[in-house]
Amino acid sequence: MAQPASNPPDLQLPRAGVRSAQVLVACQTLEPTLSFLVQTLGFQVDAIFPADNPTTAMLSAHGVALRLVQGAAGGATDLYLLCDDPAAAGATQLTAPNGLRIHLVAADPPMRQPATRQALVLTRGAGADAWGVGRAGMRYRDLVPDRLGGAFIASHIRILEGGPVADYVHFHKIRFQAIFCRKGWVRVAYEGQGAPLVMREGDCVLQPPMIRHRVMESSPGAEVVEICTPAEHITIADRSLPLPNADLQPGRDFSGQRFVFHVAADGAWAPWRVPGFEARDTGIGHATAGLAGVRVVRPLAGTNATTQSHDTEFCFYFVLAGSVTIDIDGAAQILGVDDSITIPGGMAYALNRCSTDLALLEVTLPESFETTSTATSNN
Repeated sequence: MAQPASNPPDLQLPRAGVRSAQVLVACQTLEPTLSFLVQTLGFQVDAIFPADNPTTAMLSAHGVALRLVQGAAGGATDLYLLCDDPAAAGATQLTAPNGLRIHLVAADPPMRQPATRQALVLTRGAGADAWGVGRAGMRYRDLVPDRLGGAFIASHIRILEGGPVADYVHFHKIRFQAIFCRKGWVRVAYEGQGAPLVMREGDCVLQPPMIRHRVMESSPGAEVVEICTPAEHITIADRSLPLPNADLQPGRDFSGQRFVFHVAADGAWAPWRVPGFEARDTGIGHATAGLAGVRVVRPLAGTNATTQSHDTEFCFYFVLAGSVTIDIDGAAQILGVDDSITIPGGMAYALNRCSTDLALLEVTLPESFETTSTATSNN
């Protein structure tokens, strides 16, 4: 492996007055690669030298600058051109005379939604070894490691140090994305929502597809649980929209969904689909036209265990407080704080021996579904 170059400790690059950047492209002879870049790819020559026998050409187009150097070693091997319709060119890959590979790819790639491959997934709230370092130094704990075939991702995210977050305005190409505040607080600015909002423990937001947003600040040790489909999705920066701003458009449609900021303190409790429990609904089902539902569930006194199964694409529980025994597929699984379980559609299970302080975060796709329930025994 090549060793990093030794740089002067007092390097002051801004003083050099950097104007632009170029990518080296090597060739054995300047022609015919120069002609290919100009005539086929639409580059223009910005400089060429020496005049009597050129060996170096500076070219630019499509937001990139190249430095074509005859006899140079190394250099770029691939160039990607972002196109509105790559297929319209008649080919999606070209090869320059010097061997440079040109890839024609979509400038605005579509969201790709894999088919859901359902599975029973139990994830324990283990110690430090369960956390990995992710974007911006945040700690991530994977709650659905196999991604259900690439269809879903669920993450427990921890911000160790509070204060300003080095984030930028961006959006995601997703089908569904919800964020539940587990601990502490997070300040976030959203497109069309006016002043920044502060998510506190128990609060939840629905981030509709394509909504611009920026994380601004958090408390030390803040935690959130994030659920998203598809698992691998595109994040795109938007440098044209400053956030926060004064634009306020409540009820605005974002790709068929509406932004939701559910404040736990203002939530109302109502009977859950299973007798003996109640739930605080976040309103996400209504805002997504029934695509998904997000609720907090807790037991009532004297709850009876009820075996249930339902026709769901996705059913996920995260233990926020207390403990519960889930009788499933002939086995009893005791879940405690920060444990999670994903249950396939059609599989029978029962929430049993619930502690009095049990609180579960439930996320389902769709919001409403057919359920088969049978009372079995006392907790």
